Amino acid sequence: MVRVPLFLIVPILGAVLLSACGRPDRPVQQASSPEPYRPPVRETAQCEADLRREGVDYRRLPDKDLGPGCGLYGAVQLTDIGVPVTGVTAMRCGNARAFAGWVRNAVAPAAWQILGSPLVKVEGMGTYACRNIVGSARIGDRRSGHALANAVDIGGFVLKDGRRITLLGDWYSSDPQIRQFWTTIRASACRRFGTVLSPDYNAAHRNHLHLEDDAAHFCR
Repeated sequence: MVRVPLFLIVPILGAVLLSACGRPDRPVQQASSPEPYRPPVRETAQCEADLRREGVDYRRLPDKDLGPGCGLYGAVQLTDIGVPVTGVTAMRCGNARAFAGWVRNAVAPAAWQILGSPLVKVEGMGTYACRNIVGSARIGDRRSGHALANAVDIGGFVLKDGRRITLLGDWYSSDPQIRQFWTTIRASACRRFGTVLSPDYNAAHRNHLHLEDDAAHFCR
């Protein structure tokens, strides 16, 4: 039997473990972590240039450490994306860029083409909040994307004809056009964001879409 030296086994085992886990683009944020992920200055600058090119108005926000695993880094406040949006405050620039593109190029066209009326308002339900993931007792003490202003929750939409379409009241609608509207805008969100959670995911999301700019590639 050939004995492999220990100094060769340890590096090989480490490489195997790394390949099994993968290399996350962004580290998982723990509530006890003193150093949350901060996007590079170059990344934020490019994001802001993208917003300006798309005609999106915003206000740059100063970086702030707001507690263990919480803070604003590379964040902006959207002031005009072409459609009024309520309930939305600080957002990391990448998430703001994805959100503005989704509303302008997916939600607004779907409202007109599927529901037959222009979109006049997006009803947000929050962006930044220093808290853990809802239900995180099962998966450990893990911070939500909201803790870094890297997620936005959307509760519904208002159309020019007066209709108000909400996730709580209309996600499981018997109207085929409304169902098509939800299917269309969620599919578009899943192409723009890393994590998209809807009422189909769990009861905690029964009244909103959770849209997060991460590397998870999880859509439900």
